[in-house]
Amino acid sequence: MDSEEPIIKVRGLKNQFGSQVVHDNLNLDVYRGEVLGIVGGSGTGKSVLLRSIVGLQRPTSGSISVLGQTISQMDEDKRRLLEQKWGILFQDGALFSALTVAENIQVPYREHLQLSETLMDELAALKISMTGLPLEAGTKYPSELSGGMRKRAGLARALALDPDILFLDEPTSGLDPIGAAAFDTLIRDLQSTLGLTVFLVTHDLDTLHATCDRIAVLADKHVTVQGTMSDMLKCDHPWVKEYFTGPRARAAQMSASG
Repeated sequence: MDSEEPIIKVRGLKNQFGSQVVHDNLNLDVYRGEVLGIVGGSGTGKSVLLRSIVGLQRPTSGSISVLGQTISQMDEDKRRLLEQKWGILFQDGALFSALTVAENIQVPYREHLQLSETLMDELAALKISMTGLPLEAGTKYPSELSGGMRKRAGLARALALDPDILFLDEPTSGLDPIGAAAFDTLIRDLQSTLGLTVFLVTHDLDTLHATCDRIAVLADKHVTVQGTMSDMLKCDHPWVKEYFTGPRARAAQMSASG
C-alpha cells in the first residue's frame, strides 16, 4: 500500500478546544478499498477526527485531503460535490424522527439530485434491501424500529448516493453480540461487493478482528501506531499492549479464529 496514493491524507492535524488539545501533529493515511479501524481510549478524539475529515469540525491547524482535494481550499460548490462521494453513519443512525425510513434515505436525493418520486422510491427500496432490512421497514418511523434496525436504516441512508467512502462512528455500539456480529458481516460484505473504502471508529475488539484490514491507534494526541492486527500485537506502547493483549482481546481473538 505504500506505493499507492492515499484516498484520505491527514497531515499535521491539530484540534484544540479552549485550553484542551485533543490532537497535535496527527498524521494518517487511508487507502482505497480498505477498512481502517480507528481506536483509542476515552477522550482521544476518535469522533473528532472523523468530523474533521468530513468538514463538520474545523481543525486548529493542519491539512486534510480527500480524493486528492484539500478540504480547506474548496469553495462551497466543490465541497457539495465532494460530499456526494462519502456517506456517514453516526451513532444510533441519527435519523430524522419525523421522516419514515424511506424518506430518510431520500434526503440525499432531494438535496443533491433531481429525481422523480417513483425513482426515489425504487432507490430507497434498493438501499433498504441492501442493508438487510425488510421492505416494509421503509414505511416505519425510527421510533418504531429496534436499535439494530435503526443502524441499518442509517447505513441505507449513508449508501444512498453510492459513495466511494463510508464513515462509520461506533456502528455496533449498543447492539447485542449477535446483532453486532451480523452488522460486522454486513459491513464486510458491502465493502467487498461495492468496493468501498471504510473509515470505522470503534472500541469493539470483535469488530476490529472481523472487519478491519488495518488499525490506527489514537494515543498521546496523535496516531501512535497504524498497521495490521499483527502489528498491534507487537507494539510495546502501554495502552496498545493492554488493549490488544488483555483478557477481552484474547477472547475476541479466539472468537475470530473460531
